[in-house]
Amino acid sequence: MTDAPLINPDRLWKRLMDMARIGAIPGDGVNRQSLSAEDRAAMACLIGWGRAIGLTPAFDRAGNLFLTMAGTTGGAPVLIGSHLDSQPTGGRFDGVYGVLAAFEALETLHEAGITPPRPITLVAWMNEEGSRFAPGMMGSEVFAGVRTLDQIRAVTDAEGISVGAELDVLAESFAGIAVQEPGFALHAYLEPHIEQADHLEATANVIGAVTGIQGKKTFEVTILGQEAHAGTEPMARRRDAVQAFARVALAMQEAALAAGEDIRFTIGRVEVLPNAPSVVPARVRFRIDLRHPENAVLDATATAIEAACDQAAPCEVQIRPMVDAPANAFAAPLRAAIRDSAKSHGFPATDLLSAAGHDARHMAPLAPSAMIFVPCRGGLSHHPDEWADPAHLAAGAQVLLDVCLRAAATPDQGDLS
Repeated sequence: MTDAPLINPDRLWKRLMDMARIGAIPGDGVNRQSLSAEDRAAMACLIGWGRAIGLTPAFDRAGNLFLTMAGTTGGAPVLIGSHLDSQPTGGRFDGVYGVLAAFEALETLHEAGITPPRPITLVAWMNEEGSRFAPGMMGSEVFAGVRTLDQIRAVTDAEGISVGAELDVLAESFAGIAVQEPGFALHAYLEPHIEQADHLEATANVIGAVTGIQGKKTFEVTILGQEAHAGTEPMARRRDAVQAFARVALAMQEAALAAGEDIRFTIGRVEVLPNAPSVVPARVRFRIDLRHPENAVLDATATAIEAACDQAAPCEVQIRPMVDAPANAFAAPLRAAIRDSAKSHGFPATDLLSAAGHDARHMAPLAPSAMIFVPCRGGLSHHPDEWADPAHLAAGAQVLLDVCLRAAATPDQGDLS
């Protein structure tokens, strides 16, 4: 490993707690949804910290924030970070830990007077969570060319406010900061994160070298029936969207379970119209989240789930695909570097797959990429009780510093893949 300096665990913890005050809710939770006033306040805080140590801020037109430490020789940067936005009742570590671990790595280099051979850029991706604007990972998808800027700008939240309108507010709020087009060449990408599962905790490991991210598909399904009087319309003549939904949901569940124990299938955000007690429901709209580590199984199960919509007759069914993200693998040399760093510091480490989606998924096709996981208590995340041990968070930040400094010293990207 490189002779990297040691990070400051107390400073990292303090910054995490300081950032958790922005959008704080009762019970140690955080509500800092994408492109909200709270999200902008978190960005402003991060930019201020960055300027104090000489980092150069920039946004792209998709709302992604970058803070760059210049290198001695230039070239494509090593990109490190995660996201600042949270779920409406989120915790203090999901996403923001990756951003502040990256910041601690850069602050440690600044404090030690070390200039990396090539630039190291911290990123805070726009709308990873997808709680306010769906789908999630918008910023990284635009950066990677998976979606267009026009596509995401047109998306609206539950109040009818568009991503485009909020991006315009963001630009006005940070008018003095350079804005660039989304996307640029990368040397490597590294993202630290809490595991959001309990494998590390259960196996007494502190560092996870993530092998890849399981594939994910999401759909929005609308079942269209016919409103009628609940007291007068005969049962045989009804086109009851809720009854059709019940049949479809059961058939979808059975199709998913047939794929084996590794499948993850969820129906969420169910909306019923007119949702009145004496009216036969005319419309049900719901979201499907489907995940599996093998793309062939994921594709086959998606086909079977769509076929389950035949159970909705006599109602009409409309299916709108939203996310189609195949499973991916991370760069073996970077994973080996993560394990080497952990071993050199005495941190127990293991390989593991990410069941949750992350922005790293979209960086993997662009450059050698990897993720560093640290444990979270009970695997609980997206909840105010989300918790990670300060020593484990510090360990992940140290491994990040070691590996990103090593990557920044590697002249040929091929050596990292």
